Amino acid sequence: MTNPLLEDLALPAFDRIQPDQVLPAVDTCLARYRARVEELVAAAADAPSWETLMAPLEAEEAALERAWGPVTHLHSVADSEALREVYQQALDRITDFSSELGQHRGLFEALKRLRDSAAFAALRADQKAVIEHELRDFELSGVALEEPARTRFRDISRELAQLETAFEQAVMDATDAYVRPLKEEELLGIPESERAVLAQAAKDHELEGHALTLQFPVYNAVITYAEDRNLRFEAYRAFGTRASDQGPQAGQFDNGPRIEQIMALRHEAAQLLGYDNPAMLSLATKMAPTPDRVLGFLRDIVTRARPGAERELADLADFGREHGIDELQPWDVPFLSEKLRLARYQLSDEELKPYFPLPRVLAGLFELTESLFGVRVRERAGVPVWHGDVRYYELVDADERVVAAFYLDAYARARKRGGAWMDVCRTRFRHSDGLERPVAYLTCNFAPPVGGKAALLTHDDVTTMFHEFGHGLHHMLTEVEARGVSGISGVEWDAVELPSQFMENFCWTRVGLDRITAHVDTGAQMPDDLYQRLLATRHFHAGLFLVRQLEFGLFDFRLHLEFEPSRGARVLELLEQIRAEVSVLRPPSWHRFPMSFGHVFAGGYAAGYYSYLWAEVLSADAYAAFEAAGILDADTGLRFRREVLAVGGSRPALSSFTAFRGREPEVDALLQSYGLAA
Repeated sequence: MTNPLLEDLALPAFDRIQPDQVLPAVDTCLARYRARVEELVAAAADAPSWETLMAPLEAEEAALERAWGPVTHLHSVADSEALREVYQQALDRITDFSSELGQHRGLFEALKRLRDSAAFAALRADQKAVIEHELRDFELSGVALEEPARTRFRDISRELAQLETAFEQAVMDATDAYVRPLKEEELLGIPESERAVLAQAAKDHELEGHALTLQFPVYNAVITYAEDRNLRFEAYRAFGTRASDQGPQAGQFDNGPRIEQIMALRHEAAQLLGYDNPAMLSLATKMAPTPDRVLGFLRDIVTRARPGAERELADLADFGREHGIDELQPWDVPFLSEKLRLARYQLSDEELKPYFPLPRVLAGLFELTESLFGVRVRERAGVPVWHGDVRYYELVDADERVVAAFYLDAYARARKRGGAWMDVCRTRFRHSDGLERPVAYLTCNFAPPVGGKAALLTHDDVTTMFHEFGHGLHHMLTEVEARGVSGISGVEWDAVELPSQFMENFCWTRVGLDRITAHVDTGAQMPDDLYQRLLATRHFHAGLFLVRQLEFGLFDFRLHLEFEPSRGARVLELLEQIRAEVSVLRPPSWHRFPMSFGHVFAGGYAAGYYSYLWAEVLSADAYAAFEAAGILDADTGLRFRREVLAVGGSRPALSSFTAFRGREPEVDALLQSYGLAA
């Protein structure tokens, strides 16, 4: 039997992939890759060229992506014990190979010869960028290290990969393991549509009635609507202590020791490469030039945002006292915020959700995409998928040519990582047999459909959908033909959120909402009165949201900047310092949010969480150009596609932004987008 992970298929054969195929496929790819590298290095002794060196390397990278990419995706969305076991073994082998390749001096020297040759000047801009990025990444992989530092650096890379995977698995396991049956009286205040989510949670755990789990749609239903304050406390405590030494699962999945190990290894790796700390190493591939620039950027926003957050919290506390809650606690905030929003704006998620059935949201999103960027989205049936809920779509240009595609996995379920993300299935690049089209995975965790009706989204869900689709557009609408800087590849991490955050703005416009709303029962668009009330909430508790993001960003960056091996990570101590500077409502001492902070300890955002706000400056300023020209101005949309989406990492993000906007970004647009004085 053939191994589907080794077949040169346009799309993964998800209907045929089995765990026992993973290791043979990975071993085959790595053996072939190793042999090819040695052949290329030997042939490059004279005068290497793109065609004789880089093009074959990109083909090998693509072959490894075809084999390994579906496995990493399944590990996130359809996990199993059998898959976990082989996933970790394969990850170890790939990590070892990546470290070995990153320290291959023969390949490094061949690339330098190409970069220094007369042929380099004749290359396209994207090809030049790939070579420059590769040389930089060689340096960051320890190519210049001597023994024993070289071997130690490889060992660290492998240990980190194992620990980061274990961190993510612990969060997933802690989330899946918790279930608490709910009594009928505990459902008071929870709307019918949310009760249906709780009923489905009970059914998933083979229970009668309703249940609280830590899948976010379920948790959110309880923390936002349950009148029972003790139940809200229980939910908050269970969710906020996941994978830690506290709470109902204390010590069972504890990520605390893993964080200590991860931080020590990251620090040691940075120092081996000649950087003082992991934060300095992180900035080597980002827009922000120095740690002082990052900290100054974040603290400047703190000074502007915190007074507003304090006013919002005081206002909420007053409202709480009017409703019998004398001392405001964190588990009261979502509940009272929803009640206050309803009282002040006569607007609730329950009133909004019927206007956001997922099929209509998607149809409207696709209409906007066609208006702005000139590509049509159409669903294609018959493509192998990993779950019955998954859908597959193609992007088609004006000449009916398929230019890209994506899978959409929209709903929360067991054995699926929480949150929302875009990942790469296929990367666009030109090879000897033609042009490979880009394909993306778009993954969300919305509440699934219940009662035979379409899934209904909150407005927050809608903005999440637009956000991830923005990442997808960045990947899919690239026109770059060199793989290493195609789509999101090679884009500075603190700029990669630009297209995603940019797309969120259309969820607040009348022209956008006209396309994405249709009442689930009547088909009616959102009435203007409801739209005006929604718009009025745009800056509701914006200060509280912003200081929370600033807390995350400062915690992450300072954790990596200030780590000292002799003192350890000091996670909780540092977090308290930052909360004293930033926060307006302190969580209890037993709260353990870092132990489930997957972005930083398992998701690639180490010393980079600030990137969300950094990129939001770019996205807010970019969107201002659409406001000036007309929200759906096609010329502005095509210019954004040409100067930002199409170029990928083939040039610095600042150059792409400036080419679109005609100037460098200005922070005032960010502040205005939050309703803060510039």
